[in-house]
Amino acid sequence: MALMTAWATDYDIFDPEYVRDPTPMWDELRDSCPIAHSDRYGGSWLPTRYEDVTAIAHDVAHFSSRNVGVVAPLDEDDDLLPAGLPPISSDPPVHTWSRRLLLPWFSHTRVAAYEGTTRDMCARLAATIVERGSGDAAVEYAQQIPARVIAGVLGVPPDMSDTFTGWVRDVLEFAHDNERRTRGRDAIVGYLIAQVEARRTEPGDDLISSLLHTEVEGAPVPDAHVIGTAALTLIAGVDTTWSSIGAALWHLAANPSDRDRLVAEPDLIPIAIEELLRAYSPVTMARIVADDVEVGGCPMKEGDRVLLSFPAANRDPEQFPDADQVIIDRMHNRHVAFGVGIHRCAGSNLARMELRVALEEWLKAIPKFSLDPSAEVTWAGGQVRGPRTIPVVVG
Repeated sequence: MALMTAWATDYDIFDPEYVRDPTPMWDELRDSCPIAHSDRYGGSWLPTRYEDVTAIAHDVAHFSSRNVGVVAPLDEDDDLLPAGLPPISSDPPVHTWSRRLLLPWFSHTRVAAYEGTTRDMCARLAATIVERGSGDAAVEYAQQIPARVIAGVLGVPPDMSDTFTGWVRDVLEFAHDNERRTRGRDAIVGYLIAQVEARRTEPGDDLISSLLHTEVEGAPVPDAHVIGTAALTLIAGVDTTWSSIGAALWHLAANPSDRDRLVAEPDLIPIAIEELLRAYSPVTMARIVADDVEVGGCPMKEGDRVLLSFPAANRDPEQFPDADQVIIDRMHNRHVAFGVGIHRCAGSNLARMELRVALEEWLKAIPKFSLDPSAEVTWAGGQVRGPRTIPVVVG
């Protein structure tokens, strides 16, 4: 990897080489400057040690979640939504009640109810690739699954999955492109406003209806809050999970011994999933310094942006022996792929189910597959890192 001249003072999380493989940069920083700083995209700090990342995530007094984007707002009207994306962009006390409203929709019981349709969908998608003998494991499989599942949670048409995916990519993958970011934001907000209006008179069994017809302390949940939470469910539920499914399939295509072992030992898949989540964690979240504080010898000032790279924390050799090796039967695995602290991902149960079912159905239908040597694997990064194209051949 061609490292930038001074990662410690001028890192770029959108640099193509960093997006392709950021581990050398993290390793270099941990050894020389574990908390880097850059003036790019409005300026930010980047801790790379597990200890620092988790400490900041737990310290809600000094680090606010009012803006979790990895780049600073590009203009004064660039806030994604008036109420943000609660609960992930909320501090207590709003965070407390908004998370409480969301959690039942991702409980073990709810998730179990989604599994049957998820499995049928995965089987159909895999069968199409088998029939052709080749395909794109990202675009034709991984990308298709979460958008359809989240559509069911929100009570919106599953055939809009590609549209949802495009909007989410505009907001996250192209966060540093003002035109695309604005386009994606406006499309999501406009669509959800219409959905809220429809549910006001014709509610259904979905998250939007539930929030719209719920009261908190005797008052209805504000429309802006409902739209923000629905937007969070769409944005977070789509890109993060398809990136995790895609990274897992990419790994198995490139590592046939791991692939063959999971085919032979399907009971190992849940344990392997935790290791694949650790090794290929997709999400980096930001915090805003609420009050001057020092972390690891770095004086952070009020208003500074701090990037919590959960992927970097999960590759810290001080926390994980052989951290840069993927050990699919790793038993002690306190990874933070879903974050840590009060903002730990509310949808982790759903994400784990989708990842497990996606791998089970793929390996059942396609036990032998490999990367197509004539085509290129591409990755996207920034807020969420994951493969965007994974050309594979069957057999």
